[in-house]
Amino acid sequence: MSVPAVSVIMNCLNSSRDLREAMDSIMAQTFTDFEIVFWDNGSTDESPAIAQSYGEKVRYFRGETTVPLGAARNLALAQARGRYIAFLDCDDIWRPRKLELQVGLFEANPRVGLVCTDTEIFDGKRVIKRLFAETRPERGMAFAALMERQWISMSSAMVRADALAGLSESGVPTGQGENGGWFDESLNVCEEADVFYRIAHDWELDHVDEPLTVWRVHGANTTFRKFGQFADETLRILDKHRRLYPGYDQEHAGLALLLTRRAAFQKAVALWREGRNAEARKAMAPWRNSGKKYQMFWWASYLPGGCFDLAARLYFALPAFLRR
Repeated sequence: MSVPAVSVIMNCLNSSRDLREAMDSIMAQTFTDFEIVFWDNGSTDESPAIAQSYGEKVRYFRGETTVPLGAARNLALAQARGRYIAFLDCDDIWRPRKLELQVGLFEANPRVGLVCTDTEIFDGKRVIKRLFAETRPERGMAFAALMERQWISMSSAMVRADALAGLSESGVPTGQGENGGWFDESLNVCEEADVFYRIAHDWELDHVDEPLTVWRVHGANTTFRKFGQFADETLRILDKHRRLYPGYDQEHAGLALLLTRRAAFQKAVALWREGRNAEARKAMAPWRNSGKKYQMFWWASYLPGGCFDLAARLYFALPAFLRR
């Protein structure tokens, strides 16, 4: 059996509503040397039948139990044979030239470990915004820039399999049937960003400056509602970087400060949403004058927690530079 150039990872749990549209977008790719590694995390809807109806391009696997997404991604990666690995969430969509243009960038530069594309954020009715619309991402060794502003959507990311192998503590490559722990299974909301950061530390980044990925969002401000988890995991990522990269605080003093301040803001938002306004201001007090975002939050925290949803909508409507 020939080994494909690209393995497309699809992790699924009851995704039948949008799954055909997602899979059709893969089948419409101009680059055709790919396999789909479809990991079913215990679906009880029509997802298994839909996935298996797409023929020999699909390698279907079903877990014995439902596991967190980071663990499910690792189980799928253990089966991925391609030298490049792309991820498509089951409710997102690719434009036809996505794989073609990303593979071209990898083939042109063996130092590139990750290539993403611009992404349209879609609410089911209209495109809300494009990720690259306000600020173009950096190319090359962009670890610090990515930590400051994470611009990679999961369904836009393609990574070099060798770059993922470097994330395994035991050096396990993908595609060997063994879970190499490439995604940190102790993380629940930052596991994707953690992988992107660690690849960016050791490899160059590149991107296709076209909106070739459509990211479907459901509901409103779900990220804002998880800020308590983000706070905890942001600090755990900082601790991990200090362990992995000797001299981190000296070389990246600004990043260490940034992550500490970011975690304080995330914690304060979570406290305010719970109606613990005074505690929220206490968490933010050391950073109150660090920028417009922190000043705006300080005054917003005097409002009752019932204003949270309105404040969240206003926050995400702000230009990106005001949300840093």
